[in-house]
Amino acid sequence: MSFFNSEIVRAEMAEISELQEEIYGSVFKFPTMTTDDKIRHVNLLDKLLSKQQVLYTRLSLSDDPEAIEMKERITQSAIMMGMPPGTDMNIILNNMSKMLEVMKEQIDKTGSDK
Repeated sequence: MSFFNSEIVRAEMAEISELQEEIYGSVFKFPTMTTDDKIRHVNLLDKLLSKQQVLYTRLSLSDDPEAIEMKERITQSAIMMGMPPGTDMNIILNNMSKMLEVMKEQIDKTGSDK
């Protein structure tokens, strides 16, 4: 079975897409959101990031040519965004997760992400 024909993978990718749409639809409103809305937004980001980490791990473990190609596209996108070649994407994703935790703590303390 192809990697992308798996019902689990397809469901996860659909949920990732839905989360991305919801997050991107409100990202520019973030500075004017209430504290509760900011926390909800960051929690959505955290959920999205967790799902992306799981998908990336699945891609990394798969020998399906389409999965390998998608993983390579992710790597190339990271390079285009300024990451050095050979950067471990798991480290990047873990660091992003830590950054979201700091944002949540800051919002809890001050009602702002600053």
